[in-house]
Amino acid sequence: MKTPLESHISRRRLLQGAAVAAPALALPLSMRSPMARAQDKPEITMWFDTTNGPETAQCMVDGVISTYPGDATVKSTLQANNWDATRTALSGGEGPDIIGTPGPSFAFELAQAGQLLALDGYAQSENWSQTFVPWALSLGLVDGKLYSVPNEVETLVLYYNKTLFTEKGWTVPTTMDELMTLSQTIDDAGIIPFAHGNQEWRPANEWFVGEFMNQVAGPAKVYAALTGTAKFTDPEFVEAITDLDTMQKNGWFMGGLDRYYTTTFADANAALAEGKAAMKIEGTWWMSDGPAFWGADAGNDNDWDWAPVPSKDGQAKFDLGIGSTQSINAKSKYPDQAAHFLTYFYSADSQATMLTSCGLAPAPVPIPEDQLTGLDPRHAAILAELNKASAANNYGYTTWTFFPPKTETYLIETIEKVWAGDMTVEEYLKGIQDQFDQEKAAGDIPPIPAR
Repeated sequence: MKTPLESHISRRRLLQGAAVAAPALALPLSMRSPMARAQDKPEITMWFDTTNGPETAQCMVDGVISTYPGDATVKSTLQANNWDATRTALSGGEGPDIIGTPGPSFAFELAQAGQLLALDGYAQSENWSQTFVPWALSLGLVDGKLYSVPNEVETLVLYYNKTLFTEKGWTVPTTMDELMTLSQTIDDAGIIPFAHGNQEWRPANEWFVGEFMNQVAGPAKVYAALTGTAKFTDPEFVEAITDLDTMQKNGWFMGGLDRYYTTTFADANAALAEGKAAMKIEGTWWMSDGPAFWGADAGNDNDWDWAPVPSKDGQAKFDLGIGSTQSINAKSKYPDQAAHFLTYFYSADSQATMLTSCGLAPAPVPIPEDQLTGLDPRHAAILAELNKASAANNYGYTTWTFFPPKTETYLIETIEKVWAGDMTVEEYLKGIQDQFDQEKAAGDIPPIPAR
């Protein structure tokens, strides 16, 4: 969902392998080959993850990729643990032509290792500045050169059991103080406040660390820390992680720390839909499989809704995340054809098909409203709010998009020591700052668009 690896890996269970019609695009002459047989075209390769179910990835392959009408044949491979397989292949000088990663910080590492092709020339010849929204391509810069393009725009919101809230007379909170008070009320009623777990995806920890930083300390403070004019040890961050620690130690995440570590995503979704839990802080990737747990077909009569994650000041804030990226392998034999394919892949037609038919989060490209027919209105509303925030340069910073890789790993793994009582919040934040300082000194900080 950022699994959540390459959702957050693939969007799961929304469709049962349904094929959809490929979008009809007017391709430039360089991408047309009407007289060539398929076997005469160069073959470019692309891998997709099936760890959490192949249906969504297969929908994308059937509906968009396998019917690509350009100057190459695209061979798609579905496999489990795709990211591990990709890293292993690249280290041996192999791998597919199109390289997918779980986010910009991962692409950053590959670019520094010389495993990705610089895309600046293609960005100009393919006119990608007109394809993507203005800030998007800057996230793929490494030492001033473009090495990746963003594949999925994500944010996190508060999902809640609307039926349960109505029955209990609970008001959806807008401030962090209201959320803390409501969580205690829910707990006192014998209901789990949050349906959270990391059994299948340990980096789920970073969803909460990053979200509390942005909602309590605030996006401007996170930006200041990322650009070196503030410290992660500042009091605002201490308050943010203390609030998160309080929730975890109170047992509000799935009923206790032991349950948090052993709960699957399916079990958490079922608990929320059945009213055993009341809320869930998760990303827009939840829309791919979360709704399937609700309603008569799932054995309950409950309904869900969403709200912005409560913030310290009560103002709605939406963290900006890029759930995955695409690049071209530095060893690709057909980089021109791979670039042509990426232009097709990121067209509004292709992105609309993958969003509405396959449940995939869209790339940061404008999609006309008339191409979003059939999208759940709640999902459309979330995307609209995120678009407003990003267009106004008023967004927060997800850790997997904007934090350097070793700092990200530290904050994911070491927060568990805080929850276990083996480390203080202050010690944890000092460790984040120390690791961040090392990566900043080495020039390993992903691009941070100016506010």
